[in-house]
Amino acid sequence: MPAKNKKKIDLENLTPEDEMKLEIAEEIGVLDKVLKGGWGTLSARETGRIGGILGTRNRKKKAQEEKASQEREE
Repeated sequence: MPAKNKKKIDLENLTPEDEMKLEIAEEIGVLDKVLKGGWGTLSARETGRIGGILGTRNRKKKAQEEKASQEREE
């Protein structure tokens, strides 16, 4: 089995997606684990939960943007 990546998170150079992932990690209670050891220290269940919440938020955000775009066109 390959070793998990323990790369530290660079809090100074975060993409918007990384910011959202950290926010979700905080909400589900794994932020300390991520900050200490990187994303590779999370279990598959924790990673999947973050990914699921991230996907849901992205879909909602996209739907809101499309709705706002349609309202501006009218």
